[in-house]
Amino acid sequence: MNAIDYQKAHKEQFLSELIELLKIPSVSADPKFKAEVRRAASYLTEKFKEAGVDHVELCETPGYPVVYAEKIIDPDLPTVLVYGHYDVQPADPYELWDSPPFEPVIKDERIYARGACDDKGQMYMHIKAFESMMKTNSLPCNAKFMIEGEEEVGSDNLEGFIKANKEKLTADVILISDTSILSNEHPSITVGLRGLSYLQVEVTGPNRDLHSGTYGGAVANPINVLTRLLADVLDEDGRITIPGFYDDVEELSSELRSKMAEAPFDLDTYKSDLDIEEVKGEKGYNTRERTGIRPTFDINGIWGGYTGEGAKTVLPSKAYAKISSRLVPNQSSEKITALIKEHLEQKAPKSVKVEVLPHHGGTPAVTSTETDGYRAASQAFEKVWGKQPIPTREGGSIPIVALFKEELGIDTILMGFGLDMDAIHSPNESYGLFNFYKGIETISAFYEFFTQRSQNNN
Repeated sequence: MNAIDYQKAHKEQFLSELIELLKIPSVSADPKFKAEVRRAASYLTEKFKEAGVDHVELCETPGYPVVYAEKIIDPDLPTVLVYGHYDVQPADPYELWDSPPFEPVIKDERIYARGACDDKGQMYMHIKAFESMMKTNSLPCNAKFMIEGEEEVGSDNLEGFIKANKEKLTADVILISDTSILSNEHPSITVGLRGLSYLQVEVTGPNRDLHSGTYGGAVANPINVLTRLLADVLDEDGRITIPGFYDDVEELSSELRSKMAEAPFDLDTYKSDLDIEEVKGEKGYNTRERTGIRPTFDINGIWGGYTGEGAKTVLPSKAYAKISSRLVPNQSSEKITALIKEHLEQKAPKSVKVEVLPHHGGTPAVTSTETDGYRAASQAFEKVWGKQPIPTREGGSIPIVALFKEELGIDTILMGFGLDMDAIHSPNESYGLFNFYKGIETISAFYEFFTQRSQNNN
């Protein structure tokens, strides 16, 4: 029996195990789920043992542990290091889910649950691909795994772990499945990711909530001030007005933009899927470019005053907002965070106090299509999907890609299998069973082709 036959024979088992993992509410952002996050880590250690690793351990950090596992069959062979994460986004608002987010449901050949795609479903493919190769004696090279529990809250402790374990993490390539493909008809490999600057803004007016009739019109309303401050950050052309924001932005050539435009994209389908009549964004760029090669400024949440049932005529003491900027190559998260903080605090009128609190950030990353890793991934897609994958740039952020290159000197291959319809970070997140099984098969093929290429070049 080869690895593919093993995968076909055990597909129901693979799915059953994933369902059990998805039942664990490993929400790293909410302290009330602390025990559940650790339970997810423990579950993975057991599955790694069953899959056939030589060694697996829970590596403690100041936050949640990193699950590290390895199988070294020959030190002279190349080594693949797999990165993924077992924590998930909060499932709120629960009432918008068609089924409970931690009670997985299979419907129309898709599995619905928080973390189904991001990243439990995609991460678990790697464990099952490894198991398939181990059980059929077809693992062609060494394999290491580093699965963390804090990706959804900024991976604050991962850098320290990497710096302290450089020898343990020695490898020839890093493989990540936490991205998407264009479609099942047009597979793709992500070669660019945007960076991130995430902050919280707090606006304080009077020293207590006030009666809006007695004080309205005479005392500044923090919510009014906050919304005006944030609205003024974007002009009518979708440009960010913060001085210096675009100083380091990479401007792509017309040739490269034309190449990117060859990727299939249907704007009408895009709008229909989102139930919107028109798209919006920076003037002079199309929708794909706006989400792949241009920076952004977005309000992720805003609150203050009275939001309960009925009416309460209050002039609030405080107002809050969470904001994020997606960054492109050459932009620094630290620099952009400082620019946003300075801009909002200086623009605030004297009638309020504004405090901007940096949360977390990440560096943009662009990977080469000329490496053994990329070419092996391309071959794997061609073998399993029957089509050559298209290189694409995604709008999301995986900050550790730049960190891996800086600290370990290793190239990362972003070989994800998600789709836009998976609704990651949203209610009713899902993952296609086709993609889950096809991903396992493609990952196995990557090991085969990467080993061949590495040995041929040595």
